Amino acid sequence: MRTNNRKFRLGHAAVALALSGALTLTACGSNSSGGDEPDAASGGSGGPTVGVILPETATSARWESFDKPMLQQALRAEGFDADVQNAQGDVQKFTTLADGMIAKGVKVLIIAAINSEVGGAVAAKAKKAGIPTIDYDRLNLGGSSDYYVSFDNVKVGELQGRAIADALKTKPGAEVVEIEGAPTDNNATLFHQGQQNVLKPLYDNGTLKLVRSQAIDGWDNQKGGTTFEQILTGNGGKVDGVVAANDGLAGAVITVLKKNGLNGKVPVTGQDATAEGLKAVLRGDQYMTVFKPILGEAQTAAKLAAALAKGDKAAADALAVDVSQDPKGKREVKSVLLQPQTVTRADVKVVVDAGFVEAVDICGGDLAAACTELGIS
Repeated sequence: MRTNNRKFRLGHAAVALALSGALTLTACGSNSSGGDEPDAASGGSGGPTVGVILPETATSARWESFDKPMLQQALRAEGFDADVQNAQGDVQKFTTLADGMIAKGVKVLIIAAINSEVGGAVAAKAKKAGIPTIDYDRLNLGGSSDYYVSFDNVKVGELQGRAIADALKTKPGAEVVEIEGAPTDNNATLFHQGQQNVLKPLYDNGTLKLVRSQAIDGWDNQKGGTTFEQILTGNGGKVDGVVAANDGLAGAVITVLKKNGLNGKVPVTGQDATAEGLKAVLRGDQYMTVFKPILGEAQTAAKLAAALAKGDKAAADALAVDVSQDPKGKREVKSVLLQPQTVTRADVKVVVDAGFVEAVDICGGDLAAACTELGIS
């Protein structure tokens, strides 16, 4: 069952493009992960407060390096103080942070939950307190948030599937391993759905051969690498392509491929356009990543929060023109689904030019020549 409306309106596309290009965040050049202590930069507008809870830092650099500063900036631009905290993968901490924000009386709560259970529980508490919630990046199945802001995550998977199919088009019967995200993350389910939209027909007709598809609990990169190594060993050391659900898992796969002298020979997909992922793409160790302009996601969430804080449902509905299905809750959720973009080696400059990463973070050492060749500066 498809869980999102794929009819992307031209007007919506124009809004998303304008949002993603409206600001350049000069502070997000680094991919290092920060902590979860209150940040003086998180507020300062003197206005009402919007609470934001992010899920973790261990498996993806995006939450602290990109989402946090971009949400702070976008919320300040809408006249809010932004209390942005990170649960560091701890469900109890996520709940405690939410309880504190609800007790403080935040005007709106934006949640990127660790899993649907804790996300749904937090949304229910907030609703009881009269605080509207926005599911951010991940839809909480069975939850009660009235709005959801993310990317077209089925499309993300389709981009990954098309990339691996294209990379292996000259190898009939090529053997593919799929290393997927956490089964408790609805996004991981959507990524896999999109991949299968492209790849299953190719598996069925023998164009490609699926060796094994394995979900990785908690998006744990170390476990992903170990699991891939076990699959590779069990298949006699043979693999022609790897569908890795994000750049962190791709990096773990590449480490195993290097041990076996296969890096650069086996195309590997990724997602998030992290600095490490982009460097792997430039080196040829990773075939592609998926660029999701998080600035547009953050700005849209901030605009939606502003409408909800004012009780302006019409303005909120005007933003959330897409629909996502919550099969567990048997409901439709008003959504904003922004568009992702494939990034291969030739496209890395696009990510740098968009201000998502800085050239200095990906062009050092052995990659200086590659950046010069591609006009990245």
